[in-house]
Amino acid sequence: MRRDDLVYVAHMADRIAQVRAKVAGLSRDEFDADENLRLAVTHLVQDVGEAAARLSAAFRARHPDVPWRQIIGMRHRIVHEYLDVDFDIVWDVSTADFPALLAVLQALARPAHPD
Repeated sequence: MRRDDLVYVAHMADRIAQVRAKVAGLSRDEFDADENLRLAVTHLVQDVGEAAARLSAAFRARHPDVPWRQIIGMRHRIVHEYLDVDFDIVWDVSTADFPALLAVLQALARPAHPD
């Protein structure tokens, strides 16, 4: 395993924690009403996908339980389809998908992990 893999996993976990902090306690209506928040969260989601794309293929293959393709695909949609960002998906990822993903990434980022 490349040392960089753990750096990218930790970066993903940090960005997800930032998203979680930004949306904590907010309703969907509050999220929709705050353009700066939507843009910030979208950028952080994009960062998560970028870091996932930089992981080695071997690392991703050793952890098939993580939906790497979808994470990276979300980044591609945000970057390349920026006029059509679906904030329903950004909200769902931030509130429904990221909590479990954060726990997995935090476990993978621990230095004692056997990778």
